[in-house]
Amino acid sequence: MSMSPAELTDFVDRLYATCALGDWETVATMLTDDFVAWEADAMPMAGAYRGKEGFQQLFARVMGMVDIVALDRTDLALGNDRAIAVLTMRFADPALAPVELCEMFTFRDGLCCEIKPYYYEPSAFHAAAAAKARVA
Repeated sequence: MSMSPAELTDFVDRLYATCALGDWETVATMLTDDFVAWEADAMPMAGAYRGKEGFQQLFARVMGMVDIVALDRTDLALGNDRAIAVLTMRFADPALAPVELCEMFTFRDGLCCEIKPYYYEPSAFHAAAAAKARVA
């Protein structure tokens, strides 16, 4: 059964907010047991992150690589069982270019079963990761 546009919008926004708070217990209730998040080979965190624990590991890995201060969702395209969030990732160092990306969410039975991010220019993320590595 498909979720309504309002339910999809609420779900995506709640998932972002809950991850930002580090409330992984609640995040786990929003994901299917066979959840997978994919990161493209062009990214330093490339790979498939499977299961609820895999998603938490991906989040921790990304936060360890870059100093994100904001993830601004500017738009959301909705389908029957998918939502695509248009995002801008901003870093603590304002000299670093923000990262523009879209994340495609796939839903099944009212839960998220897959997330696939698409980065417009992966080099911006690489630059932010290199900047943090130089400071560390």
